[in-house]
Amino acid sequence: MAAAGLTATRGGPLRGRVRAPGDKSISHRSLILGALATGTTEIEGLLEGEDVKRTAAAMAAFGAQVERLGEGRWRVQGQGGFSEPADVVDCGNAGTGVRLIMGAAAGFPLCATFTGDSSLRGRPMNRVLKPLGEMGAAWLCRAGGRLPLTLRGGDLKTIAYRLPEPSAQVKSAVLLAGLSAAGGAEVIEPEATRDHTERMLRAFGAEVSVERAADGARRIRVAGGQKLTGAQVKVPGDPSSAAFPLVAALITPGSEVTVEGVLLNPLRAALFTTLQEMGADLVISNAREEGGDQVGDVTARHSALRGVVVPPERAPAMIDEYPILAIAAAFAEGPTVMRGIGEMRVKESDRIALTAAGLAACGVGVEEEPEGLIVAGTSRGNHPVAGGARVTTHGDHRIAMSHLVLGLAAEAPVSVDEPGMIATSFPGFVEMMQGLGGDLKPAGLAPA
Repeated sequence: MAAAGLTATRGGPLRGRVRAPGDKSISHRSLILGALATGTTEIEGLLEGEDVKRTAAAMAAFGAQVERLGEGRWRVQGQGGFSEPADVVDCGNAGTGVRLIMGAAAGFPLCATFTGDSSLRGRPMNRVLKPLGEMGAAWLCRAGGRLPLTLRGGDLKTIAYRLPEPSAQVKSAVLLAGLSAAGGAEVIEPEATRDHTERMLRAFGAEVSVERAADGARRIRVAGGQKLTGAQVKVPGDPSSAAFPLVAALITPGSEVTVEGVLLNPLRAALFTTLQEMGADLVISNAREEGGDQVGDVTARHSALRGVVVPPERAPAMIDEYPILAIAAAFAEGPTVMRGIGEMRVKESDRIALTAAGLAACGVGVEEEPEGLIVAGTSRGNHPVAGGARVTTHGDHRIAMSHLVLGLAAEAPVSVDEPGMIATSFPGFVEMMQGLGGDLKPAGLAPA
């Protein structure tokens, strides 16, 4: 399939109830904390995408016993810390995985070499390396802080680190390193980022304090020398993945789709708020608490959307969802303005540039800014998107899925060039969309 490309074609309405794959962020963390802990961690609902499988293999390399028991069910037998791996640790495309693992590994007297696929090797690690270096870790890497990278850990000292930009990955790496540091670690974040690490550390028995400073910043602190204990983890559905079938329903006439068991953590659910502000018929039902977080079922029905200005301070709570939001914006009346999203340029690809290029190729008016994106939308009464393009994804799974969703409602089919990468975060995406009525099929790479 990866060689043939994949094409989405406009068809009938999308209908049905599905369950989103397990949350990617929580899946990575459950494996890493399980490996750091003493005793058994049982995980239910783990995302079995390629990124998370790489993290599972990495935990085995660092000395944990990692076993798959069944679909989404995994057991990790931790040894109370990391031991030195015997070979290079290949994290594939998993940016979250490698950054969090480096943070955890930095706390132990070991030497470990990390690499990844071509995309991950091109992504700078400096934002994580800076605080780890201040704590006492050392490394040798390619220019620009790029993999392959060899990290030497142990004998870490305390740090109070103020995040220069919102990043849950950097925060998490520092907190994980702080578990083994003399004096622990404190992270000050001016803008709140996803808080899965703080929540899950407590579930594994760690002492974590979260306070609000006078200037409004969050101060998160972990004590040093802490020992984690294995825990039971139930992974909720990933809101970033749920976004694709939900937006597809919003832009496809006659559609109604429900995604069950979606994580509704306020620091992850900002896309749903934004879509409702755009006029989306988006309803949350069966809200409940599971594993210390809010989950619920989300239903989307075809809606007449309108453009909005997305508050920049909302970006940390929906940074992965801007490509699919841009697709919704293409079908909205009037412009949608997205600013404060510079973080998108250092994801698996430059997502601002690729989203803008894909939309433009499909006939959508779009303006790219250094840290923003403006999607022109359409005038009421006119079908908004021509489609008819082959979109270059540079191996980015979210760019691929977003433009396939666009193709399901555009006038002409839309193809993407590297659909195989979708499995890194959403195995079963094609089958799910086909089950809802979406026309997705392999296609040649000749220009449309």
